[in-house]
Amino acid sequence: MPLEITTITTPFILHITVNCYLVKNGGSFFLIDTATSGQRRAVTAALDRAGCRAGDLKLIVLTHGDFDHCGSAAYLRREFGGLIAMHADDAGMVERGDMLWNRKTPPLAMKALMGLLFRLDEADHFMPDFYVKEGDDFSPYGFDARVIELPGHSKGNIGLLTAGGDLFCGDLLGNTGKPAVWSLVDDPAAVRASVEKLDRFDIQTVYPGHGQPFPMAQFRTARTPF
Repeated sequence: MPLEITTITTPFILHITVNCYLVKNGGSFFLIDTATSGQRRAVTAALDRAGCRAGDLKLIVLTHGDFDHCGSAAYLRREFGGLIAMHADDAGMVERGDMLWNRKTPPLAMKALMGLLFRLDEADHFMPDFYVKEGDDFSPYGFDARVIELPGHSKGNIGLLTAGGDLFCGDLLGNTGKPAVWSLVDDPAAVRASVEKLDRFDIQTVYPGHGQPFPMAQFRTARTPF
């Protein structure tokens, strides 16, 4: 049975939106990222429309620790009961609410701005239920997908690659005009390595953290050196 993938798009900042993805396999649901805390009603409404009720959500998988991807995770875990999984290299971001945790030190002005605007409120801090790493397989939960480590935007950015070739890439790639490396980069060398790593896999469709899903072939054709 093919997976049913629903894109949940919510406002983020200015003209930029952020995506969550609800994956259904039979009677089980899996949520990839959770939007900001301010958008929890919109995400909850999307789960309700899809028929996901308390107990149906098996996993909440976070592609990385930024607040626009994990802000509603603790709330949705309480409401729907799914286990939260993410990479340990971003754990401090959600446990402390510090989006600069385990990242390279930005200029002081940027650091101050991020501290004021880009943060996770204390009420939304949480501990993940378990951590994932390269090659981990979610099949035991009913989701035929494995983890690919794709650092660069953050150290703990991961991708999820399904058996059918769908890649949920977090903030490695985006598509807000055309498929490209996402504009916010913490470690350029790591991003280059992560993009090159994608060539090892049979990827059909990319589901980015920001912008529309796109065929991987479109990115490979238009790819420019980074």
